Amino acid sequence: MKKIYTITLLALSFLTVSCGSDDKKTMEDNTPIPVKVRAVNENSNHSFLTASGTIQAVNSANLSTRMMGFVTNLPVNIGDKVKKGQLLIAINNADLQAKLSQVNASIMEATAAFNNAEKDYNRYKNLFAENSASQKELDDMTAHYNMAKARLEGAKQMKNEVEAQFAYANIRAPFDGVITGKFIKDGDMANPGMPLLAMESPGNFEVTAMVPESEISKITSGTAVKIFVKSINEIIAGTVTEISTSAKNTGGQYVVKIALDKTKTSILSGMFVTVQFPLEKQQQTDMVLIPSEALVTKGQLYGIYTVSESNTALLRWLRLGKTFGDQVEVLSGLSANESYIISAEGKLYNGAKVSIQ
Repeated sequence: MKKIYTITLLALSFLTVSCGSDDKKTMEDNTPIPVKVRAVNENSNHSFLTASGTIQAVNSANLSTRMMGFVTNLPVNIGDKVKKGQLLIAINNADLQAKLSQVNASIMEATAAFNNAEKDYNRYKNLFAENSASQKELDDMTAHYNMAKARLEGAKQMKNEVEAQFAYANIRAPFDGVITGKFIKDGDMANPGMPLLAMESPGNFEVTAMVPESEISKITSGTAVKIFVKSINEIIAGTVTEISTSAKNTGGQYVVKIALDKTKTSILSGMFVTVQFPLEKQQQTDMVLIPSEALVTKGQLYGIYTVSESNTALLRWLRLGKTFGDQVEVLSGLSANESYIISAEGKLYNGAKVSIQ
């Protein structure tokens, strides 16, 4: 009998605790969660159009050669800093050395012939002045002298041509910079026009953006723009410097170049960016933008909480578009005349009671 009484007492105690917990939970669920609400596009200037682009160095070069030969010296690697005039690639130039020797020999021969022709010309000119030589003899000496002079000049110009070829056998840095690409190694055959090295001048960058034909007329040179660097989640400023007037070779996209303002942000050539071009008031659109921090994610779904007429949290699933810095475009699920919850002092769920602060 005592045992049965003990079990009954424990059961009553469990029911009492359970009912107390349920009452407490119900009371907590009925307590409105303080939230802050913001109207769509409040304090947001969305009168702009966007375009994708990449960061690139203002000074960059792909180095190649006009001659064929084996690479005999390649003293630089990717990431090396180089000075203007520094040797970067040496190509076997034995054939050029042979040509140079031949040209030097031709110059010596032409010089000797010219000096001899000049002496004969001066002598016959004096003899003609003393009536000791005929006009034909003087004419022959003059022609011989001019031919010797022309042969000497031709030999000298040939030497200049051969020496110019040495610039393509010993490739030097065109400016101070950093090696960013290496497409050949010692012993490889260098062919005319084939890229051998890539280099660029660091610290001075610009953005190249591609703008469709429907938008290019809205962009003007000298306009201040914002550039969102996706990989580092930073926004930097810039100014439009060049606008292409033809899309013949760019697939219907117009090239726009933007000079970047000086910044301490760590940017590198090749980073992808989104450029925001401001528009005039008459060109504003009804784009819906919300801050990324207000989004609710579930797997690959994105949503946002709004406030219903009964002051409860209402989860809306959204279809998102482009990202502009810390804001994201809403394509559907939220209209331009609605409000949404920007922050809450508790965990929100669909149907939770809320109080707007």
